Amino acid sequence: MMDTVVNDYLATWNAQGEQRTALLQNTFAQDVTYTDPLAETTGRAELDAVIDAVQRQFAGMTFTPIGKPDRHHSQVRFQWGLGPAGAEPVVVGFDVVVLDGDGRVADVRGFLDKVPA
Repeated sequence: MMDTVVNDYLATWNAQGEQRTALLQNTFAQDVTYTDPLAETTGRAELDAVIDAVQRQFAGMTFTPIGKPDRHHSQVRFQWGLGPAGAEPVVVGFDVVVLDGDGRVADVRGFLDKVPA
């Protein structure tokens, strides 16, 4: 279950167009909240806009999982990297997601561990 949550979460951040729309609907609650050092949003549309901005800023780079996710109750925490495929990530972060009763991501708390200078 937690691997599926992480994989679908990161796939959403990598996807574009209709694929991202479908992943947002299937993976995230309608009123999802997302908070990291650079953004604070509510709802799928606002999260979609954040993802779009990140994709423009880091064009051609992909999100990949780092290490193993950890879970207790309805919370999953995991580390991720953002960088060129097969290369050292230029950004590394750590997210904690809280799932709703349907198994969708209802809340995200993101932290940045490594950012470009």
